[in-house]
Order: sequence, then C-alpha cells, then structure tokens
Amino acid sequence: MGLMGDGIGPARARERFLRGESVQGTVRGSILSSWQRSQSLGLSPEGCELPFRQDLDLDGRLVRAAGPVLDRLQSRFTGRNMNVSLADGRGAVLQRRFGEVSAVRHLAAIQSVPGFVFAEQFGGTNGIGLALAERRLINVYGAEHFAERSQSNACSAIPVRDLLSGRIEGILCFGYPIAEADLALNGVIRRAAGAIERRLLEQSSTRERALLQAYLDARRRSSTGATTGNGQPGELAESGLDWRDQLILEEKATDLIASSQRAAVEVPLPGGRRVTLLSRPVTSSCGVEGVVIEAVLPTRHQRVAVHSEADVSPGPLAPQALAPAVAEAGHVPGAVPGRAATAVRAPGTDERTAERATSGLVLVGEPGVGRYAVAARRRLELLSEASTRIGTTLDVSHTARELAEMAVPRLADFVTIDLFEAVLSGDEPTDPHADLHRTVVHGFRGDCPFYPAGERVDLRPTTPQLRCLAGREPVLEPDLRAAPGWIAQDPGHAQRLLDHNVHSLIAVPLLARGMALGVASFYRSRDPAPFGDDDRSLAQELTTRAAICIDNARRYTREHTMVLALQRSLLPQRFPELNAVEVAYRYLPAESGVGGDWFDVIPLSSSRVALVVGDVVGHGLHAAATMGRLRTAARNFAELDLAPDEVLTHLDNLVGRLDRDEGSEEPSADSTDIIGATCLYAIYDPASQQCVMARAGHHPPALVRPDGGVVFPDLPGGPPLGLGGLPFETAEFHLPEGSQIVLYTDGVVEDRHRDIDTALDQLGRALAHPNRPPEDTCEAVIRTVVPSHPADDIALLVARTHALDPHRIATWELPADPSLVSGIRAAVTRQLAEWGLDEVAFATELLLSELVTNAIRYGTGPVQVRLLYDRTLTCEVSDTSSTAPHLRHAATTDEGGRGLFLVAQLAQAWGTRYTADGKAIWAEFALEVPGGMPGIAETYFDDIPAIQ
Repeated sequence: MGLMGDGIGPARARERFLRGESVQGTVRGSILSSWQRSQSLGLSPEGCELPFRQDLDLDGRLVRAAGPVLDRLQSRFTGRNMNVSLADGRGAVLQRRFGEVSAVRHLAAIQSVPGFVFAEQFGGTNGIGLALAERRLINVYGAEHFAERSQSNACSAIPVRDLLSGRIEGILCFGYPIAEADLALNGVIRRAAGAIERRLLEQSSTRERALLQAYLDARRRSSTGATTGNGQPGELAESGLDWRDQLILEEKATDLIASSQRAAVEVPLPGGRRVTLLSRPVTSSCGVEGVVIEAVLPTRHQRVAVHSEADVSPGPLAPQALAPAVAEAGHVPGAVPGRAATAVRAPGTDERTAERATSGLVLVGEPGVGRYAVAARRRLELLSEASTRIGTTLDVSHTARELAEMAVPRLADFVTIDLFEAVLSGDEPTDPHADLHRTVVHGFRGDCPFYPAGERVDLRPTTPQLRCLAGREPVLEPDLRAAPGWIAQDPGHAQRLLDHNVHSLIAVPLLARGMALGVASFYRSRDPAPFGDDDRSLAQELTTRAAICIDNARRYTREHTMVLALQRSLLPQRFPELNAVEVAYRYLPAESGVGGDWFDVIPLSSSRVALVVGDVVGHGLHAAATMGRLRTAARNFAELDLAPDEVLTHLDNLVGRLDRDEGSEEPSADSTDIIGATCLYAIYDPASQQCVMARAGHHPPALVRPDGGVVFPDLPGGPPLGLGGLPFETAEFHLPEGSQIVLYTDGVVEDRHRDIDTALDQLGRALAHPNRPPEDTCEAVIRTVVPSHPADDIALLVARTHALDPHRIATWELPADPSLVSGIRAAVTRQLAEWGLDEVAFATELLLSELVTNAIRYGTGPVQVRLLYDRTLTCEVSDTSSTAPHLRHAATTDEGGRGLFLVAQLAQAWGTRYTADGKAIWAEFALEVPGGMPGIAETYFDDIPAIQ
C-alpha cells in the first residue's frame, strides 16, 4: 500500500533504499523525500530515539480547543484498536486517546505517554513528523515508516492551523494497525481538524471573526464549479513559496490593507516568479470595515485576468479573483493575528488539479490598523523566538552568532558583533574602550566588505560603536552618508560599504549586570527606508536578552577554564623514564564540562611499574578535586608495594569515608556531591613479563600482542569504588615483549549514538597494528574511535612492554646458614664485575651482607638473593617469614641496631614487599655512587657480625 510503479511492496522498496539502491518511481515522492531527509540527519531505522519534553503547554489554547473533539473521537472509536494523538507545533504529543483503553498497558511508553517528540529530525518518517514537514494531510503505511518499531502500523495525520494567522498550531494523528487502513478515515480526520480549527477561531476577537466570516460568505456566494465550494481557509497549494517569499507577500499585503483600496498588484519574487495580490474591501454583518488580500499564482498554462475597478461592481469578491486551489501546499507562516494567512482548497481536489491556478488568503485586516499590528506582532514574534534560539549553548562566540542570525533579515541586513578579548576568554573586561575583537559578521549576502571576524577592531571615540559604549545607550545613525563620526574611522572602508548600499546603522551596547561586554551593530541595505525609533527599541531589547546569555556563557567559560586548569595540574605532567614500558597518553575534556577521569604511571620496586586509570562520577570542580585526591591516594598505596586488589580495597575504603564525611547532614538538602569512581590498576614486571590486574567497575583493558592480535581479557569486574562489601579479584597475564596494554575510560567507547559493542570493535581494529609506537596508537584511537563531540572526559593510556634481559638478572638461593653469607658476597662481587659495576661493588656487598644476615637471623629459610640490573641496581633478599624490619636509632653502647640505618644510608630507596610465600626486602642503588659513601660504610663496618 502506498507504492506505485513496478509493483514492489513498501518493505522491499525500503530495503533497496537502505542498501543505497534507487527506488525513484516505486515509492511516493513525499515518503522518499522523508527517507532521504532522515538518512541525511544521521538517523538509523534501529536507533530513532525520541526526545522527551516536560515543558508542555497542557492547558493552552490548542488543548482547550481540541478537548471536546478528542472526547468525541474516543467515543466514536470505542472498542477499536485506534490511537488518537494531538501534538503541538514542535511535534511533541500533548494528549492521547485510545479506542481500546485496556490495550494501553501493553504499549511502549513512546506510544502511550505524552511528551515524546515525533518531529522528523528525531523519529524519521512518521505521521506527525511528515505532516509537519509536508504541512498537509498525509498517510504513512507500514514499511513507509523509517523506524523499525513502526513497521506494522499505519497512521493518518493532518495539521491544525489558526485560521487567522495561518500558523500550524499542532498535528492531529490517527494510529491504527495496517490491516485496518481505510481511506474513509481521511474524511474523519479532516472534519475533526476543522472542528478544532473552528474552536481555535472562537478564541479570537469578535471583529477578527466577523471580517473573516464576511470574506468566506463572499467567496461562497461567488464560487463556481471551477472554484472551491466550502470557502474554508486552507493553504496555498503547490506554491513553492519559502518563508522569505511569504514575508515579501505579507509586507505588500500590509501596504494594500493600509491603502484601503480595491487593487491588483503583481509582486515579483526571487527566482523570476510573480504573484498577483488582489485587494478588495469587505464589510462584516455588524458593520466592521476591512480589507481582504488574496494571492493568485497562475500556472504556466493560465494567466490571471484582473478586472479594473470599473469592471467589477461592489459587493462580493468577483469569481475571477477567486481562482481554485489544489491539493498539496505550502502556506504563509508567521502571519500576524488579526489576519487570515491561509489558502482555500476545495474538497476532493487531487493532483490532477495542478494545472489550475493556486490561490489563497494572505491577510484580512482593518485599514490603518494593519500596518502597526503587523509590525508589533512581528516584533513580539522575533523577541519570543529569540528567547528560545539565543543561548542554546554556553559558548560565547556561538551565542553571539545566534544573536546575529536572529536579527537577519527580520531586523537588519547585516550584523557585526564585537566583544572584548577578556570576554572571549571568560574574564570581565577592564577597559570598556579597548581590545574589541570582531567576533561575528553575518548578513543576507557574504560579499559585503566589513572587517573580518577574528581580527582586533580599533575604533575611534567618534564612531557610533564607542559612543554607545560610553553612553551605555543605543546610537541610531539613520543616514550613514551624513555620519561623520562613522566615516572618519576609515573613509575608504566606509565608501566601500556605502557602495554596497549599506545606509543605516544602529549600534547597541551589550550590557549585562552593569558591565559592557561588547557592541552589536545592525546595518540596513535592501530597504531604502532608514532605521527608526521602533527599530532601535527592538534592537536594544533583542541585544539585552542576548547579552545576558553571552554573560552566562562568559562565566561558564571562566569556570570551565579554571576547573580544566585544576584538573590538568592534578594529572601527570610527565612520566619518569622507564625501561619496563614505553608510554603515551591522551586526555580530552568533555565539551559539556570537565570530569574526573585520571591516569598514572607509577614506578615500583624491582623495575616494576604500575599503570592506573580511573573515572570519578560527575563533572565540574568537585569531580576534579576528588580525582586529585584519589590519584594521590593511589600513589601512596602504590608506595607500600601492595597488590592490585589490595590497592583497590584501600581506595574503596577511602571513597566510602569521603562520601560519608562530605554527605549532607540535612536529608532534604539538594546535594549532588555523591562520590563514586571506577578504577583499573595493573602491575607489570619486566623480569617475569607478567602483568597482574584488578578493576573496580571499570572497562577491561585491551591487550595487543606483538603480532597485532587484540583481546579484551576476561578480568573480574568488581564493584565501583565506594560501594564496599565485596572483595576485588586479580588476574595475571603473560605479555610477550612488544605487547601493548591499553587502558581507557568510558568516554572512549560510550556514546549515545553508538552501541558499545560497535565501539569496542572499532577500538580493536584501531589497535590491531603490530610494532606501532604508543604515540601513533593514541593518535589512531582518537581519530577513529573517539566521538567527534565527546559528552564525557576521555583518558587513554598506552604502554608498550619491554622485558628485562635475562643476562641482567642474577638469582641465588641458600639455606638459613650464616656460614654461607661470605660465599654470596663473593658471588655478587663477581656478578657486578661481569656487569661492569665495580664502582658499586663495595656498597652492594656491604648492604647485601646486612640484608642476608637479618633474613637468616630473624626470618625463616630458604633465603633467595636476586640482583636486577636496570636503570638502577636492585638487591632483593626474600625469605618465607612475614616479620617486617624496622629502622631505629641505636644508642652509643648498643651492640646492634645499626644495620638498617646503614642500608638506608647506602641505598637511594629501600622497602619491604610482601608476597604469597613471605616477604622480600629490596634496596636500590644509583649507578653513580656519590662521593664519601664508602666512608659512611666504614663507620659502621664493625657492627656487622656476619662479615668475616
């Protein structure tokens, strides 16, 4: 149903379209156009997510007018599987009625709950969205819907207009199973929409309704078989008029109403088209005198015959002026209340009437009132629209551009906006007369020679811009040719602007909270009339509203910059040089605000390295500060040489304490500072090439093998930090040399426009390149995987592993026998000589004697001695006991207690690491021994009884 041409069904046509094949001629033009628009918007049949709005006018004039009609429709459809919806002009559903009420509980929320927006830009091809786009009665059947969820349904939808303004106030839509499709429903929905429109009309003034009724009565009396029979306003059929064309017609119609004369005027439009406006006085039954303006668009086969006033007798409108209307339409939106801005269409017309002339009602009004009413309504509409279109983002430059786009062309032909440099960076301006930067240049054409955007603007005090900043009031220059202060700024530049017919200017200061942010300049060129006082008032009101939004964006920019600076100061500025891993990283803050993503690379004992990545819940200053505390805590716990699961346990306890300490004491307080975080902690040992990991609610890492294979290991998840109660588990993996460990936060792979599995597949493909440096890997991931406009922070850490040469590892095992200490000392000395480290041999022998003696005396055997030759020389002595050594100061008469003090003096770092079998005491030597170190050793030489 709904297809033509080669007879294929709608489902097959849709499949061909989605495969990129041509379906021209096999599907209705309106449906194909909607599919193409939906695809160009980036929508997918499986992912048409409808936004939900809560700012609905549930008691507005549309709902009040439609209520009884919807009640009647619900009664008529009782017991039928019929869904009646009323949506507003944005496509947001205001009310739903169901013929079978019991079926509601089986429907999805988007089919039963008011508030979801069915505009085409969100939902693709559907009844409400297509009726808004096509501005006429439409039917959508089954597979003609773009979204998969609607394939079994059909719908009919029709716009509901204000008969006086012509504006679409809402959409009435019938939804039903495709098996119950019936063309008779088109008549029902037309009558229902007409009833709602009449009830809307009843809410207008008596004078407005009287004038419109007089016009309709005259039209009905003058109608013939070739014209419309019901006289009801419709829309200009197949006019092809865009809003600019309609604005031209409205302005000319306003002049005709003000002249109060019967006339026929041919109005030229861009593109070579011409429209005839017919004007005739009309008098209502109660004596209200008005003027009717009707537009006639002849086809290529028909010219409009306009009778002179002498040929047309007073009374009803002449039939020649009332050419018939046809089916499809564009109308004249935005007409002013008090004027009917809609067209007339006869019932039963179809596409075969396309050869007839198109006519439509443009305006109905009273002479002398129309001009001022139209101007006032346009100003109100512009200000109302500005309140929703200016300030949609918290970007200073973008907000300024929104002001310019609102003003062109309805107020000015060109707009330039100059902001102080401090405002662009988020600060308050200190000098209200200097450092202005051209931020926006916008106009109806792009070749006007204004100073370009992005450059500094040095203005003289005599210019209207600086005069308005000094006086804090708008400055109107009605004739720029007679504005010496403006011309004196740059006579050559001024002449070039005048040559482009720029002739009138309004300069308005951007003021917010008593502070000047910059200046907006409005120029006129197309209209030969100069700006007036009303234009100045409108420009001031428009600029005042925009200035508040610009100031909000400025303050947000300052706070965002401060938080970003804080976060970057809390993140690693550089990493130490390590042989175990080669590291690269990226951090990208979210567009909407700084978050709490962090990462770190922490050197550990025995050439090992810890890799950490985490994500704090929330955004802003609190998240950044919490991130800094957790990163500091993680480094402190790492210094204790704890296993990954133990580090996460300590962090979990810390987050829980922070949450309790910072929680609101008042249960009703509006506190959003709930602390929570995810974390992944990994330790890589280059000696064994083993990597031990544990995670707390974080995404598992990606491991890239040297051959390019990518795996996401099955690492036990664990709860996020702060929940407590559950233990964390570790997993151990062998990583061949040249492997890559890729740690990342959820901003890399999570995006509401993309499935998580798809993102992980993209990440795997980006990583599957062997022998690539970590820097190149980071660039590839950012370029191909990360969303172009990230909604969350992104932290990425890539570490390529290296193995410690086995020839640089020496290990000895010996039983707990003091007599073997001297043999170990000799073996160590020989090994150091082989490595060419004779300069540290004496200190190493001395330190190792103390460690081995303590292990034999206070620990349990067997004892293991290991030397690691990396950037530093590490000595390890392990035993199977868990007793910990303690550094203390020995008294002069004490026989012992100086051994660990000597170790601390000889080594640049030392500590204890507990293992599954006991403990290991380690000490690191710098490979360049400071002068005087042997003298320190000799001071305590006699205190080591094991040396013989």
